[in-house]
Parts: sequence; structure tokens; C-alpha cells
Amino acid sequence: MNRKDEHVSLAKAFHNKQKNEFDAVHLIHNALPQLATTDVDLSTTVAGFTLTSPFYINAITGGSEKTKKINRDLAIVARETDLMIATGSVSAALKDSSLADSYTVMREEYPEGKILANIGAGTSVEKAQEAIQLFHADALQIHLNAPQELVMPEGDRDFSNWLELIQEIQQTIAVPLIVKEVGFGMTRETIEQLAQIGVKTIDVSGRGGTSFTQIENARREKRELTYLADWGQSTVTSLLEAHEANATVDILASGGIRSAYDIFKALCLGAQAVGTSGTVLTHLMNHGVEETILLIKQWQEELRLLYTLVGARTTNELKYQSLIFAGAVKDWCEAREISLVKYGRRK
Repeated sequence: MNRKDEHVSLAKAFHNKQKNEFDAVHLIHNALPQLATTDVDLSTTVAGFTLTSPFYINAITGGSEKTKKINRDLAIVARETDLMIATGSVSAALKDSSLADSYTVMREEYPEGKILANIGAGTSVEKAQEAIQLFHADALQIHLNAPQELVMPEGDRDFSNWLELIQEIQQTIAVPLIVKEVGFGMTRETIEQLAQIGVKTIDVSGRGGTSFTQIENARREKRELTYLADWGQSTVTSLLEAHEANATVDILASGGIRSAYDIFKALCLGAQAVGTSGTVLTHLMNHGVEETILLIKQWQEELRLLYTLVGARTTNELKYQSLIFAGAVKDWCEAREISLVKYGRRK
């Protein structure tokens, strides 16, 4: 089976099998929200783009005939709900031009949409520019995936030049750059390193959703690296880390997004927009395009209700909501000297 097809099948099989720390985040009820649902503005700004919704479809797939159909369907979903969308890694098309249409199909279906091209951190400047030109991408995502590569039987083993390559790409390309993890999270130290080389937009993409160490281990003959299935920081703790970073960057969040409520909590934790992939992919494969469009529209309506519930007119106002943390999230805050009180009394 094609590796990209294997990834899709395994991602679907393992969907929602990880512990999710969004369940350890609790909001404090405001009995007087003083707001009507018609007053709510769900828009947000990401990498210079204004989005009508505070979430988007994050990098999923591409590189085979099966994934071409998935990307076509995802582009239709994004078009009908006015969402930004990212392709999966276009590395396959950069190596074999016959696979390019499994990515360009998104632009064909969504000509006016905001579409991001995705490449790995070890990609050269020349290949990065090719990726952008492939379908006139509006921005470039560079993904960080060292744990996945190390568990992948045929993966890379040398990550010594990643930071230098990212900096060179940042200084060269003409579209915005977004650096993202693939589900292992980030710390304040990593965010500061990226900010120091000029990166302006970072997706902390934490543990809690699709586990690429779990997926790649399932492709190993002996499956001997099972203990790495839950490697990394959660999306919740990664967002808390981002607040502690001495850096001025736009923060995006993804990893483990199951519902509108998870999107809402990520926004309250400071994300400017939230990426979802596994939940949308699984819904699409199980229920089809029309039902997935209805799901996205339902999330948009639920977010309008949730904003109203806490008295937030705009996405930006959500970052002032008071939050209480339990369990592993509370433990993380205590170990990393992140104040619990400042989140419990925000306004």
C-alpha cells in the first residue's frame, strides 16, 4: 500500500484513542454575559489573512489517487464553509510530478480559497518555492516531525540543519510562513528559537489527536516503539507554554480538536485560530461531503453560542476568559512555574 494511503487508514483507525487534556480545562461561568448572539463576530486574523471563522482544516494528505479524492472532497467542504485549508505534505509531488494533481485538485475546487502548501523542515529553499508555485499557495507551512521520522522505518535521521533551512526559507519566500508541529507540541524555548530567526506564525500542534509515532510504529515489522505513542506535550500545555515565551508571534493551535468546544477552549487559551484534521477526515470518510459540511456549519453556530455564553463579542476577547485547570495540566503548570492564579482571575 502507498505510504500516504497507509497514513490515512491508520489515522482513521487510531482516531480519538489518545487522552485529551482539553477535558482538564474548565471555564468560569459568567451569569451576566450582556450580549446577543447577533453581536458576535467569529472572524480572526492569521498570518495577515482575515478568516471568517476562527478555525481551519489543517494539513491532512496527498500523494496518491485515493488521497486525491480526499483532497478534492476536503476542498469542497472548505469552499462551502469558507474555511482556510492546508494540503498534506507536498513532498511526494516534489519528488514525482505525476502526483502533483493530488494537491492541485484543491485549487481547482477552491480557486478563491486560502490554501496552504505543506513541506517538511528539511526541505531546501528551491523545493519550498516549488511547493508554493505548485498551486499558487497563499502561505507555506513547514512541519516539524522529528519523532515521526525517527519511528518511520524509512524516515530521516539527521535534523541538524532544520533551523538554518527554516530561516533561509523565511527570508526568501514571498508568502507568509507558518511553522507547525505535527502533534508533539512545543515549549516556550522552541517558540523563542523560531521567533529569533524571524518566524512570525507558529502552530504549536500538540499531542491529543493523530499520533504519528503510533502510526509509524504500526508500520514497523516488530512494532517495538509502542511506548512512544503518546510522546510530547499536549495542545493545552503547548498553548500555556506559548504564553510564557518571550516572543511576539501569532499562535495557532491544532492537535486533538474533537468539537466546537475544543476549538473554543483553544481560543480561550490564546490561539488566534485552530486547525482541525483528524476529526474532519474521519467524519468525511464515514459520512461523506454533505454531512461534513453540515458538521462544520454546526461548529460555526455552536461557536456563536459559546462566545455569547461568556460575553465575548470577538475572538480576541476570548483570551480574557478565566480558566481553571485540573489533573495533568495543573501538574504541568506547577512543574513549569506557570501561574494558575493568573488564569483563574483573568479579565
